[in-house]
Amino acid sequence: MALIAVGILLSAGYFLLDDPSDQPWTPDEEKTLESLWIGNLSQPPIDSSNAVATNINAAKLGHKLFFDPRLSVNGLVSCAICHQPSRYFSDGMAKGFAIGEAQRNTPSIVGTAYSPWFYWDGRKDSLWAQALAPLEHEDEHGGNRMAYIRFISGDEVYRPMYQELFGDLPDISDPVRFPANAAPGDNPEWNKAWQAMAAADQESITRAFTNLGKSIAAYEMLLVPQPSRFDHYVETELINDASTQESLFSPNEKMGLRLFIGKAGCINCHNGPLLTNNEFHNTGLVNSAGEIPDKGRVEGERLVRADPFNCAGRYSDSAVNDCAELRFMRSGVDLIGAMRTPSLRNLEGTAPYMHKGQMEQLSEVLDHYNRAPEAMIGHNEAEPLGLNDLELRQLEDFLNTLNGPVLTPIL
Repeated sequence: MALIAVGILLSAGYFLLDDPSDQPWTPDEEKTLESLWIGNLSQPPIDSSNAVATNINAAKLGHKLFFDPRLSVNGLVSCAICHQPSRYFSDGMAKGFAIGEAQRNTPSIVGTAYSPWFYWDGRKDSLWAQALAPLEHEDEHGGNRMAYIRFISGDEVYRPMYQELFGDLPDISDPVRFPANAAPGDNPEWNKAWQAMAAADQESITRAFTNLGKSIAAYEMLLVPQPSRFDHYVETELINDASTQESLFSPNEKMGLRLFIGKAGCINCHNGPLLTNNEFHNTGLVNSAGEIPDKGRVEGERLVRADPFNCAGRYSDSAVNDCAELRFMRSGVDLIGAMRTPSLRNLEGTAPYMHKGQMEQLSEVLDHYNRAPEAMIGHNEAEPLGLNDLELRQLEDFLNTLNGPVLTPIL
């Protein structure tokens, strides 16, 4: 009977007298916890490719652009349609939906200013280059750069804000030189109009267009996560405040944290104050039903090298010797099917998870990593974790302590 009672207690999440959650953290473990603490999050790295990245007036312009649905072909789609502040700047959908359905899940943009790569496959290498892509994508904002510059030029609020930052907009008064709609891309009518424009006119419109992206990026630079309950717990550990610790973390949450930095090995990829190494890994994820396997980073690498808006491109503000991430980025067949490691902060508000939104619940995500199935394409880097049901629940309990507010400055 005693053994049965023990089993009941364990299955319910209770611990016995030799409760391992009562064990103090070792000095090495304390250093690991401190490395995850948001108090060690520095200012975002300087983006050399964006001269206005830290300009408050650029952020004000970018803030307005981010929430303005007029920056779309139908006047209904803003950046905030898919990046909703109430959902930690994600959208709660398996795949983003604006004018049409996106190919992948919409990741949160909170804290992405710290990453050298953007999108799940890293096909963009700056916030501003990423911000430009949806504006002209047929399933997102669906517009074109000529129409956007015509809109900014004719708006009494945007025009002076732009000119204060970047100087005069192109003189687009000649409708022959500057048609109503024109852009390189898949829309045959717009592309034909673009190809008929003089190279110098194409250049002036594109430079003005990139300035819109750089302004949006300046706003997004300010979106950073704030301390969670986990961070407050680490603070109490650093000042040796045991009594407050007990009220902050349950025994199961503490055990989940032990698993995170130990047996489960989560910290190998989810490290630092944002709990991501910003690298790319194939973890054997199954794609959405009916879809071919996603090539991931191996395709993203090709796209970012060819991107006219990359760090080394003509529209970048970087110096010749900048862009180390782009020049020395990893390549090779081991990146087939690899996706960028997301931050684990604020998971509660950003479901569903994974690059296709394949998993609704954290428990599904943990079960996937616990099994580590073979990859559909490439090679799954992960190994089975061998965690029991109680350990999986404890790990999930810990992950839920990472939820916290987001700094959204009023501009």
